[in-house]
Amino acid sequence: MNQCRHCENDSLHTLVDLGFAPPSNAYLSKAQLCEAEIYLPLHVLVCDQCWLVQTQDFVTPDTFFSDDYAYFSSTSSSWLAHAKAFCEQMKARFGLTSDSLVIEIAANDGYLLKNFVAEGIPCLGIEPTASTASVAREQGIEIIGEFFTEALANQLVQQSRLADLVVANNVFAHVPDINGFSAAMAAVLKPEGVISLEFPHLLQLLQQVQFDTIYHEHFSYLSLYSVNLILSAVGLRIFDVEQLPTHGGSLRVFVCHQGASFPESERVQTLLELEAQADMQTLKGYQGFQSKVEAIKHELLLFLLTQRRLGKTVVAYGAAAKGNTLLNFAGVKPDLLSQVYDAAPSKQGKFLPGSHIPILAPCDMPSKAPDYMLILPWNIANEVICALDELKQQGCQFVTAIPKITLI
Repeated sequence: MNQCRHCENDSLHTLVDLGFAPPSNAYLSKAQLCEAEIYLPLHVLVCDQCWLVQTQDFVTPDTFFSDDYAYFSSTSSSWLAHAKAFCEQMKARFGLTSDSLVIEIAANDGYLLKNFVAEGIPCLGIEPTASTASVAREQGIEIIGEFFTEALANQLVQQSRLADLVVANNVFAHVPDINGFSAAMAAVLKPEGVISLEFPHLLQLLQQVQFDTIYHEHFSYLSLYSVNLILSAVGLRIFDVEQLPTHGGSLRVFVCHQGASFPESERVQTLLELEAQADMQTLKGYQGFQSKVEAIKHELLLFLLTQRRLGKTVVAYGAAAKGNTLLNFAGVKPDLLSQVYDAAPSKQGKFLPGSHIPILAPCDMPSKAPDYMLILPWNIANEVICALDELKQQGCQFVTAIPKITLI
């Protein structure tokens, strides 16, 4: 990719180069350990015109989101609670009823739409991965098993299936054709309909050095400024924004047609000014990130090597994509981190891509607690610690590595 994915500017600058890594959700069976793995460059660039931060393109989304996709949103109890609260808020704020239609793009296993179904609000999910879509259908949710494209949007328009609410939470960053995706959302939205977008905030990624949220499935890393430009280009308008604690700091953006009646909240301009103060529309705001990332890598390796020399046991919890980015960039293998535990049955019995660390079920933990438990999905560290309180009582220390090694 030599041009910006949004504005086609050819002046792109390196934010961070994480070398080569396998796709972060490409978990391996035991038989696959003897096969060659695909390694792809993980190079992130910033456009000096629209300030969209983006990966360098090498493959298409279907490389990552296959029929046996292993990420199921319902695995996390805190995420289920987040989704339930969201649905309650949307119903109350926008007056959703049995005469409304909610379309969710990337519906996964139905973790969110099931709440609307329970309230008698008609729903339609778009989900290309067969493994998660089948679970959603079992809950009575209508699912279209395709990627959301302009062609699919046009089919829905022809069927007069326009949405009062389009939910595209934690998917906007996953699409390479972000302009076409935005145009498709605009096409299926009623004149007074609302789009809800949630995505990790680029400002937090930069300030908290959350480089482990970078992986091939995330094509874009989003600021409110760049999202505003992208949506404006297809006739959409941001009228409100909320800052959320999820994923280490996310934005929830509310969007409507340019001519819709929703007044603009002062929070939009306030957050745009906050980004400007952080130099996010100048190259200064992006310089020095590589050295901060390398410092985290060195600190993690020093911690693991020190514990090994001391004869301490270190295991990990959470076979998350962000953990794979961290471990592969640091070059961590089973000699330094013997196993990772995860509650998702779809991952248990497999191995992490690249590092080949085995994934075990929490019930497989030995009776003697390890000395240290490295929590890879640091964004749900409190949830993990509560679930594993028995280990803490036995003296196990919990550790996170981002933005620095921290004993909890």
